Amino acid sequence: MEDQLAEQVALAMAALSGPRYKLVEVQEGAGLCAIYGGAESWLQLGLGQAPPKTALYVGKVDKSLSGRTGQSPVRRTFAALLRDHLTLRGIPRNQTKPDRFADFALSEENDAELTKWMTEHLEIAVWAGDAQGDVEVAILKRWSPPLNLRDTRSTWGAKVSAAHKVMTNDARAWARERGHKHG
Repeated sequence: MEDQLAEQVALAMAALSGPRYKLVEVQEGAGLCAIYGGAESWLQLGLGQAPPKTALYVGKVDKSLSGRTGQSPVRRTFAALLRDHLTLRGIPRNQTKPDRFADFALSEENDAELTKWMTEHLEIAVWAGDAQGDVEVAILKRWSPPLNLRDTRSTWGAKVSAAHKVMTNDARAWARERGHKHG
């Protein structure tokens, strides 16, 4: 079993280090993905100089990459880090009954701006193999991508967490300004 996992991890790492595609070209459910950005992207995200061949994020491929920020942890992370650069502000995911502010969303306009930035600045590599959960954790521990906060530790973790808190506070303030009790 351990040999099989090691083989799957090696195959996944090879695929995730291989050919890259635009985000819009990847279909939901394609497996694991590694998201990459160039030097300019790293600087705009506030992450400093891009280490060679370092993925920004590793995780499962789903529609949330080009969908709504309130439904996507990785989009929330990009939004939080790009808050000032793109003038984004967090709002509650459910504006009728605001709660769970850490699961902040963006306005339609801000979501469109984030999607535009992501499609212009990011590329994705995909691995469509099995055993994704164990494989994903093994890769996270080896690569420590800066935007992943679970199952890994990176030198960027504190910065990413702090950026999330700012957007969470934006969403909380939005609710308070509109007279919601939990704001």
